Amino acid sequence: MFRRVVHPASLVQVLLLVACGEPVVPGTVPPPCPAGGTLVAPGTALQAALAAADDGDVLVLAPGRHQGPLAVQRRVTVWGPRDAVVASRGEGSTIEVRADGARLSGFTVDGSGARFDLLDAGVRVRAEDVVLDGLALRRTLFGILIERSQRVTVRGCDIVGVGGEAMGLRGDGIRLWETTDSRVEGNLVRDCRDCVVWYSSRNEVVDNRVYGCRYGTHFMYSHHNSAHGNRYVDDVVGVFVMYSHDLVVRGNLMARAGGAAGVGLGFKESGNIEVIDNDFVANSTGIYVDTSPMDVTHWNRFVGNRVRLSDVGIAFHSSPKRNEFIDNDLRDNVHQVRVGGDGDATRIEWRGNHYDDYMGYDLDGDGRGDVPYVLASLSGQLTSRHPELAFFRGSPVLALTDLAGHVMPLFAPRTLLQDLAPRMDPPAGGARAR
Repeated sequence: MFRRVVHPASLVQVLLLVACGEPVVPGTVPPPCPAGGTLVAPGTALQAALAAADDGDVLVLAPGRHQGPLAVQRRVTVWGPRDAVVASRGEGSTIEVRADGARLSGFTVDGSGARFDLLDAGVRVRAEDVVLDGLALRRTLFGILIERSQRVTVRGCDIVGVGGEAMGLRGDGIRLWETTDSRVEGNLVRDCRDCVVWYSSRNEVVDNRVYGCRYGTHFMYSHHNSAHGNRYVDDVVGVFVMYSHDLVVRGNLMARAGGAAGVGLGFKESGNIEVIDNDFVANSTGIYVDTSPMDVTHWNRFVGNRVRLSDVGIAFHSSPKRNEFIDNDLRDNVHQVRVGGDGDATRIEWRGNHYDDYMGYDLDGDGRGDVPYVLASLSGQLTSRHPELAFFRGSPVLALTDLAGHVMPLFAPRTLLQDLAPRMDPPAGGARAR
């Protein structure tokens, strides 16, 4: 029997996410005060207390204003409640950590210098085994900057950038530069420019929330990293991977990446990437692939993802190869797949995906269509060549164009893809709004 299946429960779930978004953005929870610390009153020379401390000492900041800048050069713990504020004088980085094994925890860092060329930051780290735990950063140019370090943990920090319409004039919320074996976990980043992992390998980006930024996470020349369990909402780009290999992108939500450059997940010249069990919701483009993989020995795998409510579900810069799409769910997209440069996606392996515009049948009841899913859209082909025709999207003009392509061989569009055994129903799990 022919059918086009609508799944109201999961659709309502996704629509609620898109319509309601994040009405309340809860912050992070500061860690508890460690035992056995030395109390430092506001107005006291905190830098002198740091210089006098021994390795292993704990300094507890009392509520109030503590003057920066600070240099942490001992293996100490500095803890404070959120209303203990280390304040910038308006120049340079507010706290610099140079001691292996140091820990900053709980308090607020207010302000930094404003020089991009000097990378003025709220907290700047160049050491090993450092822990930044539950900090709040406000009015800093760059939030947390980690350079040439190893085994650094950034956990539960609440970072609000300077905001502003010109995203290039914001600083990055979290930046890893030549940093390895580190973990960025459970942070909340808002109104910054990017969160970047550059020239950095074997790092984990886990369970973070990134809202209203340009790049939610930008990997460049960074290998053997993973991003899982993150929420990227209202960013220009959720995750972008450039010139990198052997990454895992699993279990993330990438939603409402809007505008002409809006992309949930993008690749450029990157390979051996596994994209598994992610939700792409209401993006201009759900997934974008540009010349990936570049290395002829690499493949990219997209398995069990859900791409919903996007202008373009999956876009390729040109005819791709060595990519495979297995058991994914594509629904409610204006265009399921688009290929630039008059190309096609026929050299990709499409297997067992669910498409809500599949009009086939399942006579043997095995849950797979008995005829292939074939994507060939004359209107999509024309709007790909001439983007200005998107003005007529949803109008009878483009609908009649597609009809002409189906009934008149002279106007038959090229085939973009074939899936020989498409699913009649979505894979188990459905859409999630975590």
